[in-house]
Amino acid sequence: MNPQTTPASSPSATTFATPWGTLDLTRFPVDPRERLRAWDAADEYLLRHLAGETDSAGGAATELAGRRIVVLGDRWGALTTALATAPSAESATAPSAESTTEPSTGPAPAPAPYEPVQISDSHLGRQATRENLARAGTAVDEARLLTTRDTPPERIDVLLVRVPKSLALLEDQLHRLAPAIHPGTVVIGTGMVTEIHTSTLQLFEKVLGPTRTSLAVRKARLILCTPDPALDRGPNPWPHRYALPSDIGAAAGRTVVNHAGTFCAERLDIGTRFFLAHLPTPAPGDRVVDLGCGNGVVGTAAALAGPGAELLFVDESHQAVASAEETFRTNLGPDAPAEFRTADALDPAVFAPGSVDLVLNNPPFHSHQATTDATAWRMFTGARRALRPGGELWVVGNRHLGYHVKLRKLFGNCQLVAGNPKFVVLRAVKR
Repeated sequence: MNPQTTPASSPSATTFATPWGTLDLTRFPVDPRERLRAWDAADEYLLRHLAGETDSAGGAATELAGRRIVVLGDRWGALTTALATAPSAESATAPSAESTTEPSTGPAPAPAPYEPVQISDSHLGRQATRENLARAGTAVDEARLLTTRDTPPERIDVLLVRVPKSLALLEDQLHRLAPAIHPGTVVIGTGMVTEIHTSTLQLFEKVLGPTRTSLAVRKARLILCTPDPALDRGPNPWPHRYALPSDIGAAAGRTVVNHAGTFCAERLDIGTRFFLAHLPTPAPGDRVVDLGCGNGVVGTAAALAGPGAELLFVDESHQAVASAEETFRTNLGPDAPAEFRTADALDPAVFAPGSVDLVLNNPPFHSHQATTDATAWRMFTGARRALRPGGELWVVGNRHLGYHVKLRKLFGNCQLVAGNPKFVVLRAVKR
């Protein structure tokens, strides 16, 4: 199915055909130049399977009415929106001819939708879900939106899993959800063929029970798991902790805490290591933002080097912000002043213009499986807006990404602080 731009909705919306109708979906934030869809063949395959339209279902639809449906890892809300707007089988059934109930003289009641529970690590994904529900004319409360840090439901009858890029995040979340799964729970995963590996299937089997895969359709595949509540899955191994190297400045030898799904959970990555060796020292009273904080090691190092600075950790991942808070508290104590926010870069609704002195940034250049500089550009523009005159943005990045070009265009200046064959540390000042 080819995406089709929908003039009546957002310029970047594409029409997603589900077994129950069509939806106009977008990613978040909405960008008219965006060429990436808010759904793919894996989302489509799973919904068709639920409706009994694939060979994998044996021609039978999955019973959903009256059952607690949990959707894990729904990237932009395609699955949640489709289920929240689909008429349930019970409410969509017309009265039989033998019914003695008097016919209603008023309009027929609208079929009640299912009420899925979405569990997501992504702030942007949750915002996209809210906007897609609103675009479909559905109240947000038709779906319950939880984060990966929230307490999961006590009972799950249908578990739908969009396989994440991070196998660690999948492991952590399956462990968290396993106590709510019972022998009758329907467990179905979905992903593109390139996203589902032997290790993915082994993880389902280890934590939930026997697992098999479907045939591939349009390069997408389903994971079909039969829960075994008696399975000895062992304890959840997350979060992980490790000590930093001894030659990286103020944070040398300190402990890092990584919740599942956070970048470089097992060791310090080489880009951050290079950045730590060249960080500026904040002055007392400076408001410093660790933007895209991940496990918080950069902001923690800045706080250790510059006592008296006010630290603010920001990431769009709930797992990352939880990691940053534990890393900071482990090294500076429970009462050290700092803020931890899950947000879209330096959202102007959250960060007042001219309210920040220093921004430290190691921007990602992937969004799920797609390579894109959209996130870095949004971070840079948000940093410029939030910085006071004379405030500075410090960035580390792969040399080949050419961030200096973007920073010069945006700030009018860019200084190379340090470089090696792979990475550069750049400094831009708001004039």
